[in-house]
Amino acid sequence: MATTNITMRMDEDLKSQLQELVSNLGMDMTTFFTISAKQAVREQRIPFAISMNVPNADTIRAIDDVRHGRNLSRSFSSVEELMEDLNAQD
Repeated sequence: MATTNITMRMDEDLKSQLQELVSNLGMDMTTFFTISAKQAVREQRIPFAISMNVPNADTIRAIDDVRHGRNLSRSFSSVEELMEDLNAQD
């Protein structure tokens, strides 16, 4: 398969951030753009559902709470026990 070079302009900061991202995903910029182009052509749309699942502040706090045994809900041995607790008048 013959290849061709593409020249494009991009903000330096954006380029650095993108290089770091694709590197963390295990690829280089050429691979990233090739994957994106192939998927766009195959699906006939702009394809951007790739993510690193970086947790937000609330998720990080919840993970930390679980690791330290904080803010945990009660556990129940049956659905009936759960329903009794939910329906209880406090």
